[in-house]
Amino acid sequence: MLTATISDFRKDIRKYLDSVTNNFETLIINRGKDNSVVVISLDEYNSLCSTQHEMSSKINEKRLDSAIDKLKRGSSLQKELLD
Repeated sequence: MLTATISDFRKDIRKYLDSVTNNFETLIINRGKDNSVVVISLDEYNSLCSTQHEMSSKINEKRLDSAIDKLKRGSSLQKELLD
């Protein structure tokens, strides 16, 4: 996670935005007491929105938990077979 004052951000905006987009960094721009801004890449934002949508319904949440459990069981079974 990166942090910057608004002055530092203005001075080197390209460097900060490149770090956010190329390295999936989160940038917090401090604008004073309790007045900060968070900058994330569009890919990260879309991922968060997708996760929020998937978790907004109990049915989707159960479906995702079930898929994760199947993956874990499959991974464990595959490891046992290889040993």
